[in-house]
Amino acid sequence: MRYKKIVALLTAATMTAGALSACGSSAGDSKKAATEAQAADNDGSYEVATVRWSDWGEDYHTGFPDAAAKENGISIKWNTILNSDWTDKKSVMMAGNDLPDAFLGSICFTESDIMSNLSSFIALDDYIDKYMPNFSEVIKSDPTMKALSYSSDGHIYGLPAKKPCRPIIANQMFINKTWLDNLGLQVPETYSEYLEVLRKFKSEDANGNGDPNDEIPYGRGYADPVMFFGLPFGTTVGADNTYNMTIKNGEPVFIPTSDEYRDAVKAMHDAYAEGLIDQEIFTEDDSMRDAKLMAETPIIGSAPGWTADATFGTNCDQYIALPALKGTDGEQYISSDPEHWNYSRYEFVVTSSCKNPEKLLSWIDEFYSEDASIQNFYGSFDKGVKKNDDGTYTVLEPDDGNSADLFAWINSFRDFGPKYVGEDFNDKVSYAGENGDASKLALDSEMKKFAKEAYPNVSYTVDQLNTLATLYTDIEAFVDSNQATWVTEGGVDEQWDAYKSQLDMMGFGDFLNIQKDAYNTYKSNR
Repeated sequence: MRYKKIVALLTAATMTAGALSACGSSAGDSKKAATEAQAADNDGSYEVATVRWSDWGEDYHTGFPDAAAKENGISIKWNTILNSDWTDKKSVMMAGNDLPDAFLGSICFTESDIMSNLSSFIALDDYIDKYMPNFSEVIKSDPTMKALSYSSDGHIYGLPAKKPCRPIIANQMFINKTWLDNLGLQVPETYSEYLEVLRKFKSEDANGNGDPNDEIPYGRGYADPVMFFGLPFGTTVGADNTYNMTIKNGEPVFIPTSDEYRDAVKAMHDAYAEGLIDQEIFTEDDSMRDAKLMAETPIIGSAPGWTADATFGTNCDQYIALPALKGTDGEQYISSDPEHWNYSRYEFVVTSSCKNPEKLLSWIDEFYSEDASIQNFYGSFDKGVKKNDDGTYTVLEPDDGNSADLFAWINSFRDFGPKYVGEDFNDKVSYAGENGDASKLALDSEMKKFAKEAYPNVSYTVDQLNTLATLYTDIEAFVDSNQATWVTEGGVDEQWDAYKSQLDMMGFGDFLNIQKDAYNTYKSNR
């Protein structure tokens, strides 16, 4: 960065002037002093930028990250950038090549950003074996971490992560247990039983407020309402549904062209026609959705979301997780995506501005341990986490009055940055108080047995990314338009063949071939 060059030059000039006045040093001595000053700056001080959702202060790095840097003989100058400012700042940085030594967090750059600007980033392949023993062991033992390390051209430009205390299930379905009790109903276990419950919610005064017409049996929630309503039919969309891909029988499948999707949309139309689905499900904005989910007297019977408290707010005590409903094929489906929830790409990238990446990478290698990972997720020891004598961990309660989730964001990198934990790590973690992660993991323990393979976090070439950007905008708009029409007006069976033919004319074959190629490349990197 320009700042570091100025510091180095000023330091060199000061040293030179002092030497000349004291003992008439030669020009050669001056040059040596300047060189030594520049080397010290390159080897010992690094600028690392990271993007934060909000201005939560600087406590996120003052624990483990800064302590580990000190132990490795370096200092980190943190450049904390707010997400709201990042788009503009990123454009200026990249255009002027005015870059820090590294960026921490997958929020900083998309794969397209990196692959389209490779001259701005250093390939890390040759450094890993020599300077990153922890990470080297990780990619030897975990094929997913290995696959996520490599970009589409076969090089490593960014370091991946596997996060602690993350679930296998993603968003899930919830149902109002108070309403069930009010009407003397059992928790449904099959799709047909679920429909009967929704009908009861519609026809009777389920919320007990004396108005039999204000209940909405199924609402939008905080996840794709069509895909989640269709789970009993097999519409198992993953956590990252950017391209609505899944894996069926070991092959990539675009969900909106699958028979499961067609059957789900048809069933949802039937429910919509009965008044079981929110009639504004495709037209309401987020504020309208929130008002319904969190109404003073609950009016939503069932909806998808992350946890009950995150979805229904102060009404959360009335809701429980809906079991994985048995569909017509006898299978039970949930929305599961262990790779996208637990793993991530490009959590640490080194830029071409970094002159001596060796010590920087030795420092970041310290992040690939269980002790480091949980501290970088909840906060440093004795602040966010306590390490017990038996090797287990206790996540501490917030000491500042904030929620557990916000407290973790304030005191750690939370979702971002390099991390790695073993398969059984979550069993070592307990919680001192109520915690959203704890409740989600409790739900996960009951539901994860129904998890199916999801489309992985693949890497695309620049050409593939450019083609996808062109093709998918139109494909997605066409799919969404037909989906809304079919759910509200019907006609999916009659229009299905024409719909698929139109997708083919829009380049769907090329789109799917890109997904298959990316998937095969991912598998070959494992």
